[in-house]
Amino acid sequence: MDSGDKKPTRLAPVWRAIVEIGFIVFLFYSNLLMGEFTRANGSGKSGVLAVEDIFTATNLGIAVFSALLGYLIFEYLRKRL
Repeated sequence: MDSGDKKPTRLAPVWRAIVEIGFIVFLFYSNLLMGEFTRANGSGKSGVLAVEDIFTATNLGIAVFSALLGYLIFEYLRKRL
């Protein structure tokens, strides 16, 4: 019978890393969108054009690299403190 106790699986740290990296990528893109929309809005562009400008392969590469670097730094600090 299952007593309801759940032991953490080996995948728990992987899922936590995926969620944290995804959150950093979300923050990166939301910051880009805010900046692009306010800059583009002045010249009469729409939000759709702002979104098209920020979703590029270069920005995705920067976002993933920054997210991995940020995750590694925070994990290092989490273990040290």
